[in-house]
Amino acid sequence: MGRIVGLTGDETAAEVMRQINPDVLAAYPITPQTETVQRFSEFVADGKVSTEMVRVESEQSAMSACIGAAAAGARAMTATSANGLALMWEIVYIAASCRLPIAMVVVNRALSGPINIHCDHSDSMGARDSGWIQIYSENCQEIYDNLIQAVRIGENREVLLPVMVTFDGFIISHCTERLELLEDKKVRDFVGEYKNSYPLLNVDNPITYGPLDLFDYYFEHKRQQIEAMEKVPQVIQRVGEEFEKLSGRTYSLMEEYKTEDADFILVAAGSTAGTVKTAIEELREEGIKAGLLKIRVFRPFPVAKICQVLKKAKAVAVLDRSASFGAQGGPIFLEVRSALFGEERKLPVINYIYGLGGRDISIEQIKGVYRNLQKIADTGKVKKLVDCIGLRE
Repeated sequence: MGRIVGLTGDETAAEVMRQINPDVLAAYPITPQTETVQRFSEFVADGKVSTEMVRVESEQSAMSACIGAAAAGARAMTATSANGLALMWEIVYIAASCRLPIAMVVVNRALSGPINIHCDHSDSMGARDSGWIQIYSENCQEIYDNLIQAVRIGENREVLLPVMVTFDGFIISHCTERLELLEDKKVRDFVGEYKNSYPLLNVDNPITYGPLDLFDYYFEHKRQQIEAMEKVPQVIQRVGEEFEKLSGRTYSLMEEYKTEDADFILVAAGSTAGTVKTAIEELREEGIKAGLLKIRVFRPFPVAKICQVLKKAKAVAVLDRSASFGAQGGPIFLEVRSALFGEERKLPVINYIYGLGGRDISIEQIKGVYRNLQKIADTGKVKKLVDCIGLRE
């Protein structure tokens, strides 16, 4: 067993970055991410890491600095939230297109406007097609474990893609939880050393990153990104198996909670999964066979595994902590429904938008979702495909 500590989510992210000891960390403060880079700056000042910390003037500059560092051959990391992620939008796409395995902490926060500093998933979900691998964390232990694995996943020679590890603002970022830390040496041995095979600083073999790429080769380069993302699930699985040997904790593309015999399954991501688990325990005592499918990896979306789990249920509800304006439901719902489209049995799948701007979702509200699924299964009728839960009366 490793060292047991109590840390907030932001402190956890800073602590694991200390253990990873990246060559470069470039960041700009934004609530509720600020404490992550603030704590890491203390490690830099105290000489606990050898990281070159670049204090930039904006989030766009932060990602630009990370791209320059990674292209030169350095392991680069950053952290941001909400409007900060939106400000680096252009550069986020460039990082993925240049195949640079930058690791980024995204502390989920609602995008303005109106101005809101609390949690929803509109920031990271907005970047879902940017070419980044996306890993969602339920709690502090998962932040810690996911960030360690993210470095290995992104830097894998079959992948070479940037990775964002997300966790819910304030709900997790500012709440203290128990977690188990590995020894510094074990973490650094696990992540290894980053070696860019094509560094900008190799003057004997000069190369160019981000050149003008018109209709002659642009399409082929996008296809390479698609193929790299297709290889990610197998790499995540292998890295998860190695990490289990190191830590004793198991990770895959998603987590199943009491789905084996479940009649009614909720699909969720982030901290809400913990609340759903409590609701499931109470419903099981009432004789309702409820289960949870927790999305850990949203990009790439684990289509085959999700179909395998959900097709056994009588009815499914998807919880989305972000809205996809003009679409028929939230981002996770659209993916789940699309994944199930080819299944022979047409499974009832409904969507609930919840928790926008940091609004709480209660155990009773979640139990109400399960009971609605029970009615759908009994009657065969879906009254509302997409609905909101927790709105003011």
